[in-house]
Amino acid sequence: MNKLLFAGLLLALPLSLAAAPQSVNVPLPAPSAPPSVAPTAAAAFAQLDPAQQRQRRSDYAAWRALPEGERERIRQAAARFAALPADQQQRLRAQFQAQDQAFREGWRLGPQLGAEFPKLHGLFGFVPPQQRDAVLAVLRQLSPSQLAQLALVAQRTPPQERDSVRSAFLTVPAAERDTWLKRQAGQ
Repeated sequence: MNKLLFAGLLLALPLSLAAAPQSVNVPLPAPSAPPSVAPTAAAAFAQLDPAQQRQRRSDYAAWRALPEGERERIRQAAARFAALPADQQQRLRAQFQAQDQAFREGWRLGPQLGAEFPKLHGLFGFVPPQQRDAVLAVLRQLSPSQLAQLALVAQRTPPQERDSVRSAFLTVPAAERDTWLKRQAGQ
């Protein structure tokens, strides 16, 4: 992926996380409107259809699940994005929306995992619901080099072996992950 597209996707991430405080798409009152007349966020939320409300709740849950460091990176990217000219913002939004749905959803995991998600998708794209929190906790503990090695493992694992490889990876103690990853990646 070229650097411009990656930067655009990183900048577009806050737009996909509509629950992030700086990107909530709720109509704001006019600056001169008295507070008693201004619609509240709850009233604006109530005006959304049920599917939009579910999406907002899901977005907010994804935002809250991110470590604070990842949320801060997103806030900084959102500030950089907001400083761009409107036409460039629109172009980046269009590029992001043109991506596959699974790819866009991967960015909900934050900048670090979102960047690797297309490569990790084979092993971690369809985790049983009861394992999701544990899987995310382990993935967030990995260093960038460990994520890169895990991406190699994910790409080399045949579909019929994914569940067993994922289970084996999750049972490896943190102190032994480097060795396991290197062995599995063939390094």
